[in-house]
Amino acid sequence: MRVAVLFGVTACCLGILLPTTATATATATATATATDGAPQGDEPLAQIDGVLQLNKATFHQALKKYTQLLVHFYVPLSGDGQRVAAAFQEAAAQLQGSGVILGAVDVAKEKELAKQLNVTDSPPIRLYLNGDQHKAVSCPVPKNGGSILTWLKRRAGSPSDLNKESSQSEGTGELFVLGMFKTTVVGEFRMLPETSKGELMTFITVYQMELVTEYDGQTAGQILTVPVLNHALLFISKKSKEFTQIHSAFQSAAQSFRLKVLFVMVNVAEPRNGRLLEYFRVREGEAPLIRLVNMTDHVTYNLPSDTFDTETIQTFCQTYLEGKATPKMQSEPIPEGWDSIPVKQLVGTTMERVTFNPDKTAFVLFYVPYSRRSRNLFPLWEELAKAVEDREGVVIARIDASANDINLSMYGSYPALRLFPALYAERVVEYNGKHDVKDLVKFLDEEMEEARKYRVKEDEDRKKYIEAMKAEEAKKENNNKTKEEL
Repeated sequence: MRVAVLFGVTACCLGILLPTTATATATATATATATDGAPQGDEPLAQIDGVLQLNKATFHQALKKYTQLLVHFYVPLSGDGQRVAAAFQEAAAQLQGSGVILGAVDVAKEKELAKQLNVTDSPPIRLYLNGDQHKAVSCPVPKNGGSILTWLKRRAGSPSDLNKESSQSEGTGELFVLGMFKTTVVGEFRMLPETSKGELMTFITVYQMELVTEYDGQTAGQILTVPVLNHALLFISKKSKEFTQIHSAFQSAAQSFRLKVLFVMVNVAEPRNGRLLEYFRVREGEAPLIRLVNMTDHVTYNLPSDTFDTETIQTFCQTYLEGKATPKMQSEPIPEGWDSIPVKQLVGTTMERVTFNPDKTAFVLFYVPYSRRSRNLFPLWEELAKAVEDREGVVIARIDASANDINLSMYGSYPALRLFPALYAERVVEYNGKHDVKDLVKFLDEEMEEARKYRVKEDEDRKKYIEAMKAEEAKKENNNKTKEEL
């Protein structure tokens, strides 16, 4: 049996194979930066601030000359191009003597070279190894020189290098890979002769990451490119009182699904995460909540519980992996007879036409079925519907907010009570009073009276607008007649 041990001095994997026998063990170390230097004797290539300025001829010369060539293909005067160029200059100063050479190609001038290397699309940065122009490694767009150095360090002892070394070792028995990060063994991977390179790369990539990775500007690229396609997302505020307890349970659950599900924490109180929250249609007031998403089809699944313990999270993940979880949809199917019952059951496709009907006042309960607080309001909502059943133009309704997309700017957690007055303007009024029929009816009456006053003004404005439009049409018609007569 052979053993591969990955030694690491940082959170990333810097490794080398250590074939062992019963009587002897060979050891070696891997450095964070490459040590292959450039051959001596060639004429120096043109450079600016340590970065080679390459064209079609000098690119191939540099490719032959240097074993590690990191090239930025840029468009002059572009914002991204200038930022990366600055990062390259910063990194070049720190990489002197390392064996990694940085170069730049102006794709506006070197169109033929760009076409030949198929670099018309992103990413614009590639690492060429040992003069091979066909198997370049794509580098993420760096924010600064430090980002480039970090990426190069992570590539030292990369999965592909490790796999290459293992294929050159003698024997055909099993190979055990022990991942050691910060002097701690974090995982073991049993390799067989038929084990694919991709499986080993996945193992190393995943075990470089924390059990739960916080989403931010630094980790976003790593999260989106990790080979694990199932992601569990915990949306929570790090300022909340329950953060420590829920995060601990989430982390405990993650241990059972390593290599199957990537666990990610999203801080909803961080303004820079706004676009991610918008994409998943998550409001800060809804947190904490957990969603599972597959990165190939982007179908999402909500944790059907307001309990966030380890067992509940593990059960949810296992149900999802077995294909038994129910996906979150933009709209549930319209229930048969939904509008013939006292409390109308709305779904995504019927909500707007009911709530924004200018001739109806709608009082809606937004709920999540797994919440006890939501379910406790169901009998009250039936009582309210009975109390106002004789009132014309009043609709009492409810909608499952976990199963239908709610395209409203709502704040706070569920259950939520919202009144939609009978107006042409799409107005929404939040109810924060007592949960009893008397107070609900009083609130309804007050808002309807206020809406009637506003509706009078709306009708007058609409009448003036219609008259003005008719007058404009008549004026145009008269002008046309005058032109014809002339």
